[in-house]
Amino acid sequence: MEISSKRNFGLDLLRVIACYLVIQVHAGEFFYIGEGGTVIPGIDSFWVNVYNSVGRAAVPLFVMLTGFFLLPVKGEMKPFFRKRFSRVLIPFIIWCALYAFYQFFMGKVDFQTACINVLKIVINFGTEVGHLWYVYMLIGLYLFAPIISPWIQSASRKSIEFFLAIWAVTLFLPYIHLVFNEVWGECFWNPTPMLHYFTGFLGYAVLGYYIKAYWNKPQKWNFPVGLLLLVAGYFVTYYGFSERLNTSELVSDLELTWGYGTINVAMMGLGLFLMLKNVEINNSDSFVGRIVTDISLKSYGMYLLHIMLLNFFYTYLEPYFSGAVSFVPCLAVITFIASYLVIYALSFLPKSKYLIG
Repeated sequence: MEISSKRNFGLDLLRVIACYLVIQVHAGEFFYIGEGGTVIPGIDSFWVNVYNSVGRAAVPLFVMLTGFFLLPVKGEMKPFFRKRFSRVLIPFIIWCALYAFYQFFMGKVDFQTACINVLKIVINFGTEVGHLWYVYMLIGLYLFAPIISPWIQSASRKSIEFFLAIWAVTLFLPYIHLVFNEVWGECFWNPTPMLHYFTGFLGYAVLGYYIKAYWNKPQKWNFPVGLLLLVAGYFVTYYGFSERLNTSELVSDLELTWGYGTINVAMMGLGLFLMLKNVEINNSDSFVGRIVTDISLKSYGMYLLHIMLLNFFYTYLEPYFSGAVSFVPCLAVITFIASYLVIYALSFLPKSKYLIG
């Protein structure tokens, strides 16, 4: 486990927390998502909301970290794409294929369908394994990073804040749509209304760069403001899910306040980032320092793998638990540890970077 002592422990810790939260969110899905995307009401859904509302900050944290380290892209595009895609795209294709045949071995599809699903990777997922959506989005950010980087390099602080301010306005759109179905040029023949080009995950990436450029050094206000953002964002996220749990029949309606493109989820992501970005450890060579850094380095492989282990542990542990209140955190912790151990073992294989990133 060779780890550079120059790494930022706080940012590694953020990546580890984000990786765990993703696994916990997926562990909770067994308890509130029914067949056909219907909502399972009851006490289990209540506890999933308690545990996993904060987990919605995981993906924004990952994207903010991407922007922090990635932007602005310097140098030629070809070596940039070669480096990034060899680390991200090749493992992704391999795991898409593995999931296709995983479903075959689990008896969910026949062999012919598994082979067809491999060919579908260029279209979407290659198979019905929902967490792989993230990699398509990440590849999109990589493709756009060299395009936006010249602006990032030359833009003033006020220019970047202007972009982020308009992006923040778009984070209210899911709630505005509760009152007005179509706003600012939205209609069935126009998929790109007024603020379309300010929406989406690019805002989180630019926010990550902004933090690096202007808020990187520790400030006294970082922790209290971050905590306030986290608590306020969590309250809105939790309350909205709780209120809609009594009326929503479909998960797509239930998860309104869980959306990544909402102001409350962005508040939680930014809050956690501000609170932890400058956390230091006295001895980076200690067990805690080395294990946090190593998990951070292997988090992409853990993300790709964890659904297989999550399904395995759920199947074999379910008889021993009475509900989500204890099962969700236990299932998440066990899957998190097991995912790291498997990826750690795979890291000793030749050319393992093409498998685990």
